[in-house]
Amino acid sequence: MKKVAIVMGSDSDLPVVEKATSILKDFGVPYEVHVYSAHRTPEEAREFSVNARENGFGAIIAAAGMAAHLAGAIAANTTLPVVGIPVKSSTLDGLDALLSTVQMPSGIPVATVAINGAANAALLCIEILSVYEEELAIKLKAFRDKATSVVLEKNSKIEAQFNNAN
Repeated sequence: MKKVAIVMGSDSDLPVVEKATSILKDFGVPYEVHVYSAHRTPEEAREFSVNARENGFGAIIAAAGMAAHLAGAIAANTTLPVVGIPVKSSTLDGLDALLSTVQMPSGIPVATVAINGAANAALLCIEILSVYEEELAIKLKAFRDKATSVVLEKNSKIEAQFNNAN
């Protein structure tokens, strides 16, 4: 099975990134976590990206706040799918990171999830890998079925509480 790379611009992004590692672990998807900055370690970020496919990765998650050029810098140097996580900062509540991540020029796509949306970043990478990994497709179906059951159970409780009272 291909690995998922998780690259964060700073170790301060780790609390957000850990939500992705937890989901990948639950699904049995191998992953690696790295700290590379588009601005402070551009050569290392580039080298990682250029070699990611040959190093066994199938998708890359890039988490960064503020100017958030990391996902774009990585995407510019690989043809692997890149999923950007804009990380909330204290200055603009993550809006700056969201816009920096989502506004990529034509030809260099970055899939972008919600601000601090690490869980969805991991799930999107799992969906990408599941195209070739039937075991992951089965696990995703079970995950979605469980989520459906949880919501329907909550619906039943709410209906019983409010719809039978006259």
